[in-house]
Amino acid sequence: MTHPALALDPVAVWRRLAVQHRPLALSGLATLGLLALFVVGLLLDPRTIGGAPAWLKPTKFAVSITVYTFALLWLLGHVRQDVRWRARLVRAAGWVVLAVFVVEWVAILAQVLRGTTSHFNFATPFDAALYSTMGVAINVLMGANVVVVVLLLTQRFASPAFGWSLRWGMAITVLGMAQAILMTVPTAQQLAGWQAGGPVTLVGAHSVGAPDGVGAGGAGRATGMPATGWRSDVGDLRVGHFVGLHALQVLPLVGALLQRRRLSERQRAGLVHVAAAGYLGLTLLVTWQALRAQPLLSPDGWTWAALGALVVACAVVASMVVWLGRGVVDEAHDAAPAGASMGA
Repeated sequence: MTHPALALDPVAVWRRLAVQHRPLALSGLATLGLLALFVVGLLLDPRTIGGAPAWLKPTKFAVSITVYTFALLWLLGHVRQDVRWRARLVRAAGWVVLAVFVVEWVAILAQVLRGTTSHFNFATPFDAALYSTMGVAINVLMGANVVVVVLLLTQRFASPAFGWSLRWGMAITVLGMAQAILMTVPTAQQLAGWQAGGPVTLVGAHSVGAPDGVGAGGAGRATGMPATGWRSDVGDLRVGHFVGLHALQVLPLVGALLQRRRLSERQRAGLVHVAAAGYLGLTLLVTWQALRAQPLLSPDGWTWAALGALVVACAVVASMVVWLGRGVVDEAHDAAPAGASMGA
């Protein structure tokens, strides 16, 4: 039997998602429309902002928001809503997410049209107000996601393993959102400039080891990786932010795939916990790497050692989980009627 998470019929998928929160689902479609416009802007608008194409940030935000929106809608379909207060919380969380995205889009697009940055910008009172408003909105968004985590923690699932994949995915996604706080901390260079009497125009940065928008060769376009725009010459806090945010897609997919394997429920749950620990470890590892001003693709010995230890630890624990639960699976298989399917 095909797990609902793996159904690929577009019409069926849309109906399943839209019924959870139609306004939020429609906003996801609207974001897809915006994405098409932003791609046109990338092709036709030669302007740059902070060393990057003017429409690159809106394009990346559109992709991320679209993926997040539909993943959240899918997850909400697994939240029990048979009690009125739970259903109301789900509806409220959906409206909060939608409202936050409206605020974010107004600020981002206003700044692109003005030809300036939307993040870390304190050059004028207007710029500071927009950026501060975005910061408040993101904190509200994290609060809505925490509510969903609590709802998931306070219900039972037919498959505990799949339930844990949803809980872990949402919880680590909240952590990924919270990592944006690291980007708001003033850099040493900014603090030194203020102490010398310079104006406060920027507070915080994506990059660690060099100002945003400055590449290895000095002023001009930043040295960035293809598509993502992450710095390839110094540390970039966006990497850990990105990895953490997408736990919402990765871990539930792991949970869904495990339902199709010939494993006991205890084995599946154990493997979900291992996958979640590994994913959390990876999120923290790339964040630690960036905080040391180290480019993602230029890891030093300490980073390689930490990654190796993480991989080995996860592999060893996963093997133990499978081996220790092997007898349970064999007994269940022997007890199953002839011709019965072990798929879930």
